[in-house]
Amino acid sequence: MSELPPPIKINPPLINSANPWASGDVDLERLYLCPSTGAVTTRTATLDGFKHDDAIHRYTFFDPSSPETSKSTNPTPQEASKAPAQKASLNTLGYSPYALIQYMQWIYKIYTTCSGTQPIKPFIISVTGTPTEVGECYTCIADYLSEYITAGHIYMEINLSCPNIPNKPPPAYSKDALVEYFRRLRFTMRDKLRPDLPRLPFGIKTPPYTHSSEYNELISALEEEGDQVSFITCTNTLGSCLVLSPEGDPVLPGNGIGGMAGAALHPLALGNVATIRRMLDERPSLKHITVIGIGGVEDEKGYKRMRAAGAGVVGVGTALGVKGVEVFEEIEKGLKGGW
Repeated sequence: MSELPPPIKINPPLINSANPWASGDVDLERLYLCPSTGAVTTRTATLDGFKHDDAIHRYTFFDPSSPETSKSTNPTPQEASKAPAQKASLNTLGYSPYALIQYMQWIYKIYTTCSGTQPIKPFIISVTGTPTEVGECYTCIADYLSEYITAGHIYMEINLSCPNIPNKPPPAYSKDALVEYFRRLRFTMRDKLRPDLPRLPFGIKTPPYTHSSEYNELISALEEEGDQVSFITCTNTLGSCLVLSPEGDPVLPGNGIGGMAGAALHPLALGNVATIRRMLDERPSLKHITVIGIGGVEDEKGYKRMRAAGAGVVGVGTALGVKGVEVFEEIEKGLKGGW
């Protein structure tokens, strides 16, 4: 399979990341109807749904310029907006408690009920699992939403970067692990028993890379087996982070260690986007891959920085949790229509 994969088309190039504020049908419809989003990303789903435990899997916002933070966990956007300095987040969350089939049903309903009221925008369905399970996710999506895939409205993001799953290091740090996923998907796309499957554009979500060897693992895997990748979403949260209360106690449950995002991650995310874009451009077989830049974008200035670093599309995560969907309209207004 040597032909280039289908490109992703997102206009305006502003989306939400896969995060807890894109979990349910109300979240997804609100994001879809927002005039300033060019696509909607679902929270990362598995085939059977993640076993969420509210006593363990939580998030908090904090001020990255201060050693102190609130004791609040899982605040709503209305609550978070009362502390505007809290522009970073920490979470001990896993994946979505809803199974993949639930997301496909919600997406189908949104498309059918909103048809004719506004231009159709794409959904990026975020999934994860073993290579075999991800192959099954590909087939399930291609079966259930085939008409929208054919029209170019459905993409699949493979989340290989969550830092909060015990005893399961993010596969995107390892060339061998990445190659295994790419080979499985190549096999699925070539399945002679299913020649009717439409071609589903897919990409991978990477963790924050901090060393040249980690970038090299990614690029080597892409050169060996990943020429069918359409996009790379970078970056996910940074693991092994801790936020303490003014009293010195972990804000989140247990030892409080989780994945950090938001303003504190922004410089690292920019570096990841710039490095990956440069390395892709240096290789003719990989130049077609779009980079979706995520990490600490909260206003038009952050959007412009991410685009300047090389992002073809910009994603928003923590700021969505802090400000609600209004953050997208705020960014668009700040740009004065100049995407």
